[in-house]
Amino acid sequence: MTSLKRTLNSNDLTLLVVGSVIGSGIFLVPSTVLKQAGSVPIAMLAWLGGGILSLFGALSYAELGAMRPTSGGLYAYTRDAFGRFPAFLFGWTLFFVIGSGTVATLAVASANYMGQFAELTPLTRQLIAVGLIALMAVINVRGTRQSAMVQNWATGIKVGAIVVMSLMLLLMSGGTPAVLIDAPPLVANPAILTAVATAMISVLWAYEGWQYVTFSAGEAIDPQRTLPKSIVLGTVILIAIYLLANVAYLVALGPEQMAASERVAGDATAAVLGPLAGKAIALAIILSMYSAAHATVITAPRVYYSMAQDGVFFKKLAEVHPRFGTPAFAIISSCAWAAILAWSGTFEQLLTYVIFVGWIFYALGAAAVIVLRRTEPDAPRPFRVPWYPFTPVIFILSAIVIVGNAVIAQPQEALVGLGVVFAGAPAYLFYNRKRSVSSPRSPGTDTTP
Repeated sequence: MTSLKRTLNSNDLTLLVVGSVIGSGIFLVPSTVLKQAGSVPIAMLAWLGGGILSLFGALSYAELGAMRPTSGGLYAYTRDAFGRFPAFLFGWTLFFVIGSGTVATLAVASANYMGQFAELTPLTRQLIAVGLIALMAVINVRGTRQSAMVQNWATGIKVGAIVVMSLMLLLMSGGTPAVLIDAPPLVANPAILTAVATAMISVLWAYEGWQYVTFSAGEAIDPQRTLPKSIVLGTVILIAIYLLANVAYLVALGPEQMAASERVAGDATAAVLGPLAGKAIALAIILSMYSAAHATVITAPRVYYSMAQDGVFFKKLAEVHPRFGTPAFAIISSCAWAAILAWSGTFEQLLTYVIFVGWIFYALGAAAVIVLRRTEPDAPRPFRVPWYPFTPVIFILSAIVIVGNAVIAQPQEALVGLGVVFAGAPAYLFYNRKRSVSSPRSPGTDTTP
């Protein structure tokens, strides 16, 4: 059987981390965070704290990625540490809701933003969204190397746009972030801790996606070295970009106007550079969302490919295209489902119900570091997470807080979300029964060279 080729270098992986995370969040979320935080210092502390927590997760996954440099990433870590069932539920949820819903959401949002350049009917927007998903499928099927090049350029342009926008806002607004300099010092108390925790829920949503690069570890060149370096470097770059953008918005609008803004990037740019700059921001947002969706299409199908290799998902998804060397059927099937969700408009509610469940699996991924240290103490670990066990434990606790907050705040929606996840149980029993008859690969192995 043809196997996946290792074609992704360190730069590809780093840009994949950055591209997966930066979608529309940094253009919209900062105003919400400031409103929830109640003050500038708390808001900036939330952005920094969210970045550090993401970095703790990245450091934990870096150890796992170097130890298990195979396709599937988080799916493989969960499988090897906790068994096939929770790993299958992650892959099931990723395929039917989280991964496909993310692609559908970003494609539809991109089509909606195109309405700023020309008047579009609802049907036209649907056609554009489906067309964007089809474009991603074609590019990704035709080769991982070519797809990575598209992703690299798209990510580079959107990062450049954010940096240039931020610097122009700083320079043309006087260049002195007085709102930060004049802010009163923070005094630790329960009220501040509560405000930071509340604001960080939105912040962590903006940081969502750094773990997707682990799905493509089976196609990384020298993964024991490049994957840890790239996931950590990519996360550090994200922290710097997000802090820079927030300072720029504050300088351009001031705290009150920024907190009241529904489209903070557009409002800040229009206030400093004029209304025509709003179209430039709209274009940057479209490119940013396309890049994030494209990164999801590069990475997520590798989970379905790995599941099929394990014999617990559609067998066809384990096939590698003999000419292009990609998991073509995994890409096409996931994109087809995303297109159906985008056309039907049902993705928003599904994604809202299930997105918090992803943090259960993210916590399991970090916990896999601890479990595998105990069960496989002599396994090669080219990279070891620093400050162990505090680094993974802090990340796990933060994930528990996020999930617990979702359950307490929206118990009915949380119950529906968990129901969607566990709807995969009958499918797992079916595939597991079929697998027991055949001879699948054993956990922790991979056919990737």
